[in-house]
Parts: sequence; structure tokens; C-alpha cells
Amino acid sequence: MSRPDVVTAARAYIGTPYLHQGRVKGPLGGIDCVGLPVGVAWDLGLKAREWNVTGYRRLPDGVTLMRQIRPLMAHEVPQTEMAPGDLLVIAWDRFPHHVGILGDHLGGLSIIHADNRRGEVVEQRLVLAAGMKFVAAFRFPEVAHV
Repeated sequence: MSRPDVVTAARAYIGTPYLHQGRVKGPLGGIDCVGLPVGVAWDLGLKAREWNVTGYRRLPDGVTLMRQIRPLMAHEVPQTEMAPGDLLVIAWDRFPHHVGILGDHLGGLSIIHADNRRGEVVEQRLVLAAGMKFVAAFRFPEVAHV
């Protein structure tokens, strides 16, 4: 299994409606930003049952989010080394509260994520700026990173 496999699995969720704490892929399902990497991990057969954290608020506490992600992902990478197939944690303001999977769309990095403003999973060009701030990137365990 490779990082391109992660990207392909994430793209299979594009068009899935946004649903807070949802975990079901497809037009009749629903998923949120945390559910996307959970679903991708399940689809790829990764040992990820413990990733399925629920009971969080719609706008999660950034400290709790990072406390949940770090032990599960294990391998954090600097922004300069992030690559398609990595999990990206971003902040819309001061606190980390959104995740997506990095892709390679439109000649650069993209983010595949459950966008509640658009109401579905989308892939868009990654533009880290004032509105979308880098917090951390992680490599999925059990995935070849070459």
C-alpha cells in the first residue's frame, strides 16, 4: 500500500455529503472531516478502529483534536516534507480543528476534505494563507512512504 493508494481512496469520497460525525461514503451517506481519514483507513484495511472517535462538537477543541491524532498517526512531518497521501491538520483561526488528506491536483498540492460550507467532500488546490493555516502533517502508519 502506498501514498497514491491513500489519495485514490480519499478521492472515492468526493461528492459524499457533509454530515457531522458521519462515517458513510457515497451520495446516500454522509461524512465529516474526521470521518474522511477514518473511512480511508478502513477502506485500506489499516488497523484504525481506535481512530473512530465520536462525541465531539461540530467545532472541535483543537487541543483535543491534536491529542487524538498524534498517537494514532505517530509520524509527524514538517510542512516542507508533506506530500500527497499525508493527513493535514489545519486551522481556520488560531486553533487546529479541521483535517484533510493531501492530494496532487491541478499541478500542485491539494486538500481532499469534508467541506461543511460546500456541504460535501471536495478536492481543492491547497492554498495555505490567512484563511487556512498549516498546523501539522502526518504520514499514515502501515503505508509505504517512498
